[in-house]
Amino acid sequence: MSGENREETGLPPNWEVRHSNSKNLPYYFNFVDKASRWEPPAGTNTEQLKLYMAKYHSGSSATASASANAYAQQQAAGGKIRAAHLLVKHRESRRPMSWREAEITRSKEEARSIIQGYEQQIQRGDITLGDLALTESDCSSARKHGDLGYFGKGDMQKEFEEAAFNLRPGETSGVVETASGLHLIQRLA
Repeated sequence: MSGENREETGLPPNWEVRHSNSKNLPYYFNFVDKASRWEPPAGTNTEQLKLYMAKYHSGSSATASASANAYAQQQAAGGKIRAAHLLVKHRESRRPMSWREAEITRSKEEARSIIQGYEQQIQRGDITLGDLALTESDCSSARKHGDLGYFGKGDMQKEFEEAAFNLRPGETSGVVETASGLHLIQRLA
């Protein structure tokens, strides 16, 4: 990796951003020891990484939309739904790290205050859940505006699944707590 790329991504030496074809998400790869991970490695300049990811890994194309629409029609008959979410992790989360922060140290109470602020912004119409997720969600789905794609019963954590399946398309949940952290969920289809 060149020094210029290191400055652009904010990743430590020997790390680069790659793209997973199976999950259609970016991930982090160490080309020396062949390690890969969804969260940025320790030593990452998270502000620089956030700018890099927003610039290079948040776009969508008309082709992707067309194939997503075709997939949506297929999935509708299979009992699957599509949802997006915004996740705020805390130090008690199952994995207290994210693409934004190598180590999350905030308390659950601090996380709740943060996500309630996001909820108010969305309810006021200041910003959409997807646009907020792009820069603020602790889930790697942030690059896709929080879009988790289609999933069925049994695919997600119980609390998340119950909240998502109880929403009508277009509706957004209140704060939902799971082992991963605190979520706002928007049903897309």
